[in-house]
Amino acid sequence: MLKSIEVSAKTEDEAVKLALTQLGMAREDVSVEILERAKSGFLGIGSTPARIKVSYEYQESKAEQVEKFLTGLFEKMGVSAQPEITQEGDTINVVLTGEDPGSLIGRRGETLDAIQRLTNYSVNRGDDGRVRVNIDTENYRERRNESLERLAEKTAAKAVKYRRNMTLEPMNSYERHVIHTALQDYEGVTTYSTGNEPNRRVVVAYDRTQAPTPSKYTAREWK
Repeated sequence: MLKSIEVSAKTEDEAVKLALTQLGMAREDVSVEILERAKSGFLGIGSTPARIKVSYEYQESKAEQVEKFLTGLFEKMGVSAQPEITQEGDTINVVLTGEDPGSLIGRRGETLDAIQRLTNYSVNRGDDGRVRVNIDTENYRERRNESLERLAEKTAAKAVKYRRNMTLEPMNSYERHVIHTALQDYEGVTTYSTGNEPNRRVVVAYDRTQAPTPSKYTAREWK
Protein backbone atom coordinates (compact mmCIF):
# COMPACT_ATOMS: atom_id res chain seq x y z
CA MET A 1 0.00 0.00 0.00
CA LEU A 2 1.42 3.37 -1.05
CA LYS A 3 1.07 6.29 1.35
CA SER A 4 2.38 9.85 1.17
CA ILE A 5 2.75 13.06 3.12
CA GLU A 6 3.27 16.65 2.01
CA VAL A 7 5.84 18.84 3.76
CA SER A 8 6.89 22.46 3.39
CA ALA A 9 10.20 24.09 4.37
CA LYS A 10 12.51 26.90 3.28
CA THR A 11 14.38 24.64 0.87
CA GLU A 12 13.80 21.30 -0.80
CA ASP A 13 16.59 19.67 1.24
CA GLU A 14 15.13 20.92 4.51
CA ALA A 15 11.69 19.66 3.49
CA VAL A 16 13.09 16.20 2.72
CA LYS A 17 14.91 16.05 6.06
CA LEU A 18 11.76 17.14 7.89
CA ALA A 19 9.69 14.48 6.13
CA LEU A 20 12.20 11.72 6.90
CA THR A 21 12.24 12.76 10.56
CA GLN A 22 8.46 12.65 10.75
CA LEU A 23 8.34 9.21 9.14
CA GLY A 24 11.39 7.78 10.89
CA MET A 25 12.60 6.45 7.54
CA ALA A 26 15.76 6.60 5.45
CA ARG A 27 16.07 8.51 2.18
CA GLU A 28 16.40 5.30 0.13
CA ASP A 29 13.05 4.07 1.49
CA VAL A 30 11.00 6.92 0.03
CA SER A 31 10.40 8.72 -3.24
CA VAL A 32 10.28 12.50 -3.38
CA GLU A 33 8.22 14.66 -5.71
CA ILE A 34 8.75 18.42 -5.71
CA LEU A 35 5.38 20.08 -5.85
CA GLU A 36 6.65 23.65 -5.60
CA ARG A 37 10.23 24.89 -5.58
CA ALA A 38 11.40 27.43 -3.04
CA LYS A 39 11.49 31.05 -4.21
CA SER A 40 13.63 33.66 -2.49
CA GLY A 41 11.77 36.69 -3.79
CA PHE A 42 13.31 40.15 -3.93
CA LEU A 43 15.11 41.13 -0.76
CA GLY A 44 13.13 38.42 1.02
CA ILE A 45 9.84 39.85 -0.12
CA GLY A 46 7.48 37.47 -1.89
CA SER A 47 9.51 34.37 -0.98
CA THR A 48 7.69 31.03 -0.92
CA PRO A 49 8.74 27.78 0.78
CA ALA A 50 9.44 24.54 -0.99
CA ARG A 51 6.63 21.98 -0.95
CA ILE A 52 7.27 18.31 -1.54
CA LYS A 53 5.37 15.04 -1.58
CA VAL A 54 7.08 12.03 -0.01
CA SER A 55 5.69 8.60 -0.86
CA TYR A 56 6.51 5.28 0.77
CA GLU A 57 5.33 1.68 0.92
CA TYR A 58 3.25 0.98 3.99
CA GLN A 59 2.13 -2.43 5.22
CA GLU A 60 -1.12 -2.16 7.13
CA SER A 61 -1.28 -4.17 10.32
CA LYS A 62 -4.05 -6.74 10.68
CA ALA A 63 -5.71 -4.56 13.31
CA GLU A 64 -5.71 -1.61 10.90
CA GLN A 65 -7.19 -3.83 8.19
CA VAL A 66 -9.96 -4.89 10.57
CA GLU A 67 -10.78 -1.28 11.45
CA LYS A 68 -10.77 -0.21 7.80
CA PHE A 69 -13.01 -3.10 6.74
CA LEU A 70 -15.54 -2.62 9.54
CA THR A 71 -15.71 1.15 9.03
CA GLY A 72 -16.48 0.65 5.34
CA LEU A 73 -18.97 -2.13 6.07
CA PHE A 74 -20.93 -0.03 8.56
CA GLU A 75 -21.08 2.86 6.11
CA LYS A 76 -22.62 0.56 3.49
CA MET A 77 -25.02 -0.88 6.08
CA GLY A 78 -26.05 2.60 7.17
CA VAL A 79 -25.23 1.68 10.76
CA SER A 80 -23.70 4.07 13.27
CA ALA A 81 -21.09 1.90 15.00
CA GLN A 82 -17.47 2.20 15.99
CA PRO A 83 -14.98 -0.66 16.51
CA GLU A 84 -12.74 -0.67 19.59
CA ILE A 85 -9.83 -2.97 18.77
CA THR A 86 -7.27 -4.76 20.92
CA GLN A 87 -4.85 -7.49 19.90
CA GLU A 88 -3.30 -10.35 21.84
CA GLY A 89 -0.89 -12.37 19.73
CA ASP A 90 -2.73 -13.62 16.66
CA THR A 91 -6.16 -12.87 18.13
CA ILE A 92 -7.88 -9.54 17.46
CA ASN A 93 -10.77 -8.66 19.75
CA VAL A 94 -13.30 -6.09 18.58
CA VAL A 95 -15.99 -4.47 20.70
CA LEU A 96 -18.61 -2.59 18.71
CA THR A 97 -20.24 0.48 20.19
CA GLY A 98 -23.17 2.38 18.72
CA GLU A 99 -26.62 3.80 19.23
CA ASP A 100 -28.47 0.55 18.46
CA PRO A 101 -26.46 -2.55 19.51
CA GLY A 102 -29.48 -4.76 18.80
CA SER A 103 -29.18 -4.10 15.07
CA LEU A 104 -25.59 -5.37 15.21
CA ILE A 105 -26.56 -8.55 17.06
CA GLY A 106 -29.61 -9.65 15.10
CA ARG A 107 -31.77 -12.67 15.83
CA ARG A 108 -29.82 -15.07 18.03
CA GLY A 109 -26.61 -13.27 17.08
CA GLU A 110 -26.93 -13.97 13.35
CA THR A 111 -25.92 -10.45 12.26
CA LEU A 112 -22.97 -10.36 14.64
CA ASP A 113 -21.83 -13.79 13.43
CA ALA A 114 -22.07 -12.65 9.81
CA ILE A 115 -20.01 -9.52 10.53
CA GLN A 116 -17.39 -11.66 12.26
CA ARG A 117 -17.19 -14.17 9.39
CA LEU A 118 -16.89 -11.43 6.75
CA THR A 119 -14.17 -9.67 8.73
CA ASN A 120 -12.15 -12.85 9.21
CA TYR A 121 -12.42 -13.62 5.50
CA SER A 122 -11.41 -10.10 4.48
CA VAL A 123 -8.25 -9.81 6.61
CA ASN A 124 -7.05 -13.38 6.02
CA ARG A 125 -7.17 -13.42 2.22
CA GLY A 126 -3.49 -12.58 1.78
CA ASP A 127 -0.37 -14.57 2.57
CA ASP A 128 0.91 -12.23 5.29
CA GLY A 129 -0.19 -14.41 8.20
CA ARG A 130 -3.56 -15.34 9.64
CA VAL A 131 -5.34 -13.95 12.68
CA ARG A 132 -8.55 -14.80 14.48
CA VAL A 133 -11.02 -11.93 14.79
CA ASN A 134 -13.58 -12.04 17.60
CA ILE A 135 -16.35 -9.44 17.44
CA ASP A 136 -18.75 -8.62 20.27
CA THR A 137 -21.10 -5.89 21.42
CA GLU A 138 -22.91 -5.25 24.67
CA ASN A 139 -21.14 -8.33 26.10
CA TYR A 140 -23.45 -10.48 23.98
CA ARG A 141 -20.98 -13.36 23.47
CA GLU A 142 -20.42 -13.93 27.18
CA ARG A 143 -24.13 -13.74 27.95
CA ARG A 144 -24.93 -16.12 25.09
CA ASN A 145 -22.22 -18.57 26.19
CA GLU A 146 -23.58 -18.65 29.72
CA SER A 147 -27.09 -19.27 28.37
CA LEU A 148 -25.86 -22.11 26.13
CA GLU A 149 -23.92 -23.73 28.95
CA ARG A 150 -27.02 -23.70 31.15
CA LEU A 151 -29.03 -25.18 28.31
CA ALA A 152 -26.40 -27.88 27.76
CA GLU A 153 -26.42 -28.99 31.40
CA LYS A 154 -30.21 -28.92 31.64
CA THR A 155 -30.54 -30.99 28.47
CA ALA A 156 -27.87 -33.46 29.61
CA ALA A 157 -29.66 -33.94 32.94
CA LYS A 158 -32.88 -34.74 31.08
CA ALA A 159 -31.10 -37.18 28.76
CA VAL A 160 -29.71 -39.06 31.76
CA LYS A 161 -32.95 -38.90 33.73
CA TYR A 162 -35.18 -40.18 30.91
CA ARG A 163 -32.44 -42.31 29.28
CA ARG A 164 -33.05 -40.99 25.80
CA ASN A 165 -31.44 -38.67 23.27
CA MET A 166 -32.29 -34.97 23.26
CA THR A 167 -31.99 -32.84 20.10
CA LEU A 168 -31.44 -29.11 20.43
CA GLU A 169 -32.60 -26.31 18.15
CA PRO A 170 -30.50 -25.43 15.06
CA MET A 171 -27.27 -23.59 15.97
CA ASN A 172 -24.30 -22.17 14.14
CA SER A 173 -20.88 -23.83 14.40
CA TYR A 174 -19.68 -21.61 17.25
CA GLU A 175 -22.76 -22.29 19.39
CA ARG A 176 -22.52 -26.02 18.72
CA HIS A 177 -18.90 -25.89 19.83
CA VAL A 178 -19.97 -24.29 23.13
CA ILE A 179 -22.45 -27.14 23.73
CA HIS A 180 -19.93 -29.86 22.88
CA THR A 181 -17.29 -28.29 25.14
CA ALA A 182 -19.70 -27.82 28.05
CA LEU A 183 -20.66 -31.51 28.00
CA GLN A 184 -17.37 -33.16 27.08
CA ASP A 185 -16.85 -34.38 30.68
CA TYR A 186 -20.51 -34.84 31.62
CA GLU A 187 -21.14 -38.39 32.81
CA GLY A 188 -23.80 -40.35 30.98
CA VAL A 189 -23.97 -38.42 27.72
CA THR A 190 -22.12 -37.92 24.49
CA THR A 191 -22.76 -35.21 21.91
CA TYR A 192 -22.68 -35.04 18.13
CA SER A 193 -24.05 -32.81 15.40
CA THR A 194 -26.56 -33.81 12.78
CA GLY A 195 -28.21 -32.21 9.76
CA ASN A 196 -27.03 -29.64 7.24
CA GLU A 197 -26.41 -25.92 7.60
CA PRO A 198 -28.23 -23.76 8.50
CA ASN A 199 -30.33 -26.37 10.30
CA ARG A 200 -27.50 -28.35 11.86
CA ARG A 201 -28.30 -29.38 15.44
CA VAL A 202 -26.54 -30.86 18.46
CA VAL A 203 -27.79 -34.20 19.75
CA VAL A 204 -27.21 -34.85 23.45
CA ALA A 205 -27.22 -38.64 23.46
CA TYR A 206 -27.72 -40.87 26.49
CA ASP A 207 -24.68 -43.12 26.86
CA ARG A 208 -25.47 -46.19 28.91
CA THR A 209 -21.82 -47.27 29.03
CA GLN A 210 -20.74 -44.21 31.03
CA ALA A 211 -23.97 -43.34 32.81
CA PRO A 212 -23.52 -42.76 36.56
CA THR A 213 -25.49 -44.75 39.10
CA PRO A 214 -28.47 -42.91 40.63
CA SER A 215 -26.59 -42.44 43.89
CA LYS A 216 -23.99 -40.36 42.03
CA TYR A 217 -26.45 -37.86 40.58
CA THR A 218 -26.01 -34.36 41.89
CA ALA A 219 -28.67 -31.75 42.45
CA ARG A 220 -27.28 -29.76 39.56
CA GLU A 221 -27.63 -32.68 37.16
CA TRP A 222 -31.31 -33.15 38.01
CA LYS A 223 -32.41 -29.59 37.42
